[in-house]
Amino acid sequence: MSFNTISVIGLGYIGLPTAAMFASKQKKVIGVDVNQHAVDTINAGNIHIIEPGLDAMVKKAVDGSFLRATTSPEPADVFLIAVPTPFLPVKTENSIPEPDLSYIESAAKSVAKVLKKGDLVILESTSPVGATAQMAAWLAEERPDLTFPQTHGEDSDIRVAHCPERVLPGHVIRELVENDRVIGGMTDKCSQVSIELYKTFVQGDCVVTNARTAEMAKLTENASRDVGIAFANELSMICDKLDIDVWELIALANRHPRVNIMQPGPGVGGHCIAVDPWFIISKTPAESKLIHVARQVND
Repeated sequence: MSFNTISVIGLGYIGLPTAAMFASKQKKVIGVDVNQHAVDTINAGNIHIIEPGLDAMVKKAVDGSFLRATTSPEPADVFLIAVPTPFLPVKTENSIPEPDLSYIESAAKSVAKVLKKGDLVILESTSPVGATAQMAAWLAEERPDLTFPQTHGEDSDIRVAHCPERVLPGHVIRELVENDRVIGGMTDKCSQVSIELYKTFVQGDCVVTNARTAEMAKLTENASRDVGIAFANELSMICDKLDIDVWELIALANRHPRVNIMQPGPGVGGHCIAVDPWFIISKTPAESKLIHVARQVND
């Protein structure tokens, strides 16, 4: 299908680079954000976040009239939702954080007003399993005149998918292009249309799965790293008790051809590793014992 106009909802650390990347390929991009300052800054050809190389890309896109920002969604052929997914306040110290999907709900309902038959809606926000289906349900509630994959399968008017980002801050521009992309459509056609869209700039492989598995894949990547870091940190505390140099110990253990222990440190950093495991734990607390303990160790 032709993607004449692409709308990106949420112009933060993922949304703005993604919007700029599509615009760099001379696609008409409408960026949407509730932050008026961010909208005004982008429309002036500047950026409100820090990411190497992004400032020049945004300025060129704005000057060339390929990128424009606004506070309300407008008609487009594709809507990429890249809004925050924080957690609700915990009730007690030992409570498991619950994901707050209100930003996704708000974005979906605002997009629904301008949807037309043939449009593609992609959720890029890191989300708990089932969030894409929930987003599709919110869209359907707002637009009973259109059909959606959860009820009409491949014959639906609207295509829906979950395609999580997998980029490292400071390297976003390069990794958006080079990294493999997980494509989780609610149907096969949803996946295929999403691949066609991302191949506008993605040079890595676009690997197809279903929406629920795509949601879990992003969470699993970061939970796996969290568990590995927790093992190193727990090992450092054990070595402290046993009067052993943990750094020497890990170096010796890593000489085994099938062992690769991470380095101990002050918990974990970055935007994702300290957060994403909670999406798994909140859905399956009884089954996520190891992931939960890893979070506690790193905290």
